[in-house]
Amino acid sequence: MEIQSLDVAGPKLLKPRHIGDERGYFAETFRADLFAERVGDFAFVQDNESQSVRQGTIRGLHFQSEPHVQGKLVRCTAGALFDVAVDIRQGSPTFGQWVGETLTPDNGKQLWIPPGFAHGFCSIEPNTVICYKVTGYYSAECDKGLRWDDPAIGITWPDDADPETLSPKDRQQPLLADLPVYFTWSK
Repeated sequence: MEIQSLDVAGPKLLKPRHIGDERGYFAETFRADLFAERVGDFAFVQDNESQSVRQGTIRGLHFQSEPHVQGKLVRCTAGALFDVAVDIRQGSPTFGQWVGETLTPDNGKQLWIPPGFAHGFCSIEPNTVICYKVTGYYSAECDKGLRWDDPAIGITWPDDADPETLSPKDRQQPLLADLPVYFTWSK
């Protein structure tokens, strides 16, 4: 498995190796020992999955605050999606910056989004399924968000990203400038 750093410190791109023949392929999608060695010693406690029926569906930007923070290891098992992580660690040299990757079953890429980052995605094919492991259990009281189209962040979403697909909750999320301090950066 190849693990790459990205332009913003924290998130990582994991590229499992596909071993294939005329029947298809085999891929090792997660190994705790390699993850701990190259990314950090995190314990995953829950697996989540969601389907976006419509192409252009936007979900996010989401995160959980203390005491139930979540790191997420995200992959796409059907369709295709553009996945985004935004640094919301106050004092970070990359505060408010984002990284994004296209995830598909064929490319096998996975995006690690550590605590201190907001996460969102846009389906770029119909019937897209996203699966992700998390390091903390879901907590409604710690469930927070950030506005998906905040101009101060400037995410370059796919052309067919459709704001009409936003959930009522995601339509009400604050701008980065109005977000309370939930995470602080430490060297």
